[in-house]
Amino acid sequence: MADGHPVPGSIYFYAPNQGASIFFAIAFAISGLVHLWQCIHYKSFKLTAILPFCCALFAAGFAVRAYGALHYDDIKVYIASTMLIYMSPPILELANYHILGAVLYYIPYCAPIHPGRVLTTFGILSSIVEMLNAVGVSYLSNRLLPDRLIKLGDALLKASLLMQLAVISLFFLLAGIFRRRCARANITTPRMRIPLATLAASMFLILVRTIYRTVEYFGAAAGSTQTSGGMRLDPMSLSPILRYEWFFFVFEAAVMLANAVLWNALHPRRYLPEHRRVYLAQDGVTELQGPGWDDKRSFLVTALDPFGVMACGGRREKGEKSFWEDNGRLPP
Repeated sequence: MADGHPVPGSIYFYAPNQGASIFFAIAFAISGLVHLWQCIHYKSFKLTAILPFCCALFAAGFAVRAYGALHYDDIKVYIASTMLIYMSPPILELANYHILGAVLYYIPYCAPIHPGRVLTTFGILSSIVEMLNAVGVSYLSNRLLPDRLIKLGDALLKASLLMQLAVISLFFLLAGIFRRRCARANITTPRMRIPLATLAASMFLILVRTIYRTVEYFGAAAGSTQTSGGMRLDPMSLSPILRYEWFFFVFEAAVMLANAVLWNALHPRRYLPEHRRVYLAQDGVTELQGPGWDDKRSFLVTALDPFGVMACGGRREKGEKSFWEDNGRLPP
């Protein structure tokens, strides 16, 4: 209810607003269809196919939530909508990692890490976050489970939220190092600046959402008390973030919709080349096609050592040139 008191029988604590859920379901569906068209128009399925998929998950989650507004005592509907909505932001992060890798391929001489390792490294971390997230939400949403599984879900979800904050911080560090190197090399082309600025805005929105979810969940945990009958919740001791639905629609739904629309408006393929072998020459103007920057190490070694710290044998010999230092050609 609007006064922040729990609605009898509601798993959400309040009676969900059906109209708002329908609006966001339709809005995410429209954004997803636009993303799908952009994938076809720009021939960018390899780069941005995750974006329409993520919008589809959000649309499905809010559609189920709209149904749950009329059946707010149905735990299966609650679990389904919660899992769909919780799963989507980490997948959207994965799209951002892929786009950052494409930016690094375009300006390889300023990249602080092999561009191909951006997706593998952050992808592995995101997969761990997604796994912890999904299992934690499924355990916590079902209060019929034994207390030990609910406690395990509590620990897993806390770990996933904190890990997601750490991964986002690492992303900003990597992008910041790259931007500083570009500035030192006097690379100021909009084909780099606009995608990088869009990535920063997108990750900031995800950070806002993640902070909201972290505060929300730790607030829920603070309202839990241990009794002889197990874990109990005192609804009125919970943070207003949990007791008022508008927090969810502002800091989850609206923020993630803004993120999806942001990539609609500033699609990365409007600025980046279709093929990763095309790169910007060191003059900051000319585009060349090189052999590509391949990693000859195995996937396992790449995953364990993404920055190549232990790849001593892979270092260049004295006098050997990279392809961007030789106008796109490898030495004979």
